[in-house]
Amino acid sequence: MSESILLDIKDGVGYIKLNRPDVFNSFNKEMAIAMQDALDYCRNSVEVRAIVIEGSGKAFCAGQDIVEITTPEINPGLKSILDNHYNPIISRIRTIEKPIIAAVNGVAAGAGANIALACDVVVAKDNASFIQAFSKIGLIPDSAGTFFLPRLIGFQKALALSMLGDKVSAEEAEKMGMIYKQVPADEFEEVINKLALKLANMPTKALGLIKKAFNKSMTNDLEEQLTLESKYQIEASETEDYAEGVAAFIEKRRPTFKGK
Repeated sequence: MSESILLDIKDGVGYIKLNRPDVFNSFNKEMAIAMQDALDYCRNSVEVRAIVIEGSGKAFCAGQDIVEITTPEINPGLKSILDNHYNPIISRIRTIEKPIIAAVNGVAAGAGANIALACDVVVAKDNASFIQAFSKIGLIPDSAGTFFLPRLIGFQKALALSMLGDKVSAEEAEKMGMIYKQVPADEFEEVINKLALKLANMPTKALGLIKKAFNKSMTNDLEEQLTLESKYQIEASETEDYAEGVAAFIEKRRPTFKGK
């Protein structure tokens, strides 16, 4: 694992930390590949039942490292950056059948904002912000920004923010439905850890099926979604965690889920 991405596993949670604080955790090739490796490890580890993506220092992620794309001898080119760096990260975030929390501790700009918004649960410090910064340098939102943002906050609002590049505070982001919640800075770490631990101790298979169902709802019509819900509900009912949940309900006790 590269030093630009730190992976720590604790109590069933895989904490993935973007670790280039001197450049506000902006991505270069090395960091993008290491991020993919960390996500793959968490996907395949039976020990990991929830994932947190967080940033070192004052920022969550400032997007692409401009130095990399303005230095000819190291510039991979935008097509390679999208095809081999960001798009695989977004695909992993959406297809890993475990809950993924974006712990947005500071500014999330460009691809950094859209990586956060692709996660299942987004929690931000009250002094954090989100910026679709692409238009400021003559580019368009990537990393699925044009896919998730209008679905989160509506077509008109998303289009305006993408064109104007306005900074959105954590408070505004929560109010418009862009994120799950904002929390005071001094409570942030505690809230993230409690939320991650809660998710890690829930029925992991069911959470993965919920995630798959919501992914499909982006493109399915009603009848297709009803059919899919039936299929996934049967799968969920065949898990050990379903049997434990029912038994615990009948016995009036707290369930102990094992993610199976």
